[in-house]
Amino acid sequence: MMKIAYTMARGRGELDLLLAELAKRLQARGVATRGIVQTNSECESDHRCDMDVQILPDGDVIRISQHLGKEARGCRLDPNAMAHAVTQVARSMEGPYDVFMLNKFGKQEADGQGFRDLIAEAAASGATVIAGTNPLNSEKFEQFADGMATEVAPDIDVLLAWYDKVNAA
Repeated sequence: MMKIAYTMARGRGELDLLLAELAKRLQARGVATRGIVQTNSECESDHRCDMDVQILPDGDVIRISQHLGKEARGCRLDPNAMAHAVTQVARSMEGPYDVFMLNKFGKQEADGQGFRDLIAEAAASGATVIAGTNPLNSEKFEQFADGMATEVAPDIDVLLAWYDKVNAA
């Protein structure tokens, strides 16, 4: 049985905080986590935050955003930094782990890049997969998961209950 969930939160930064807390709580239980959670830097309300990801369980923090100028619009993802993060996570997956977490199944993954192959590898290994996404990419995530993903409410207790349910012996 594939154990794949995704969650979406509406507020700015809510999903990042939720998944970081979920990783922290799972690790406190002794669950071996792999993947990334986003740990954004503090920012002024009048400009966009830098995007930093933490390699789970206790790896590097990598800035995956790039500064494109004050008037820039569109995606600020730094493809080289993203590739570096993917490589770091792939290395961490060489040992045993219980859960793979991804801060956001975004445009890169929807287009067949980014962490997509690692998500598939984790699911095929029997690990639990928990990903954040947004309404724009949720349908692509469901297609990628071939109908085997469960949408879980963006609530720490609900996510932990789902994890416990799918991992009950």
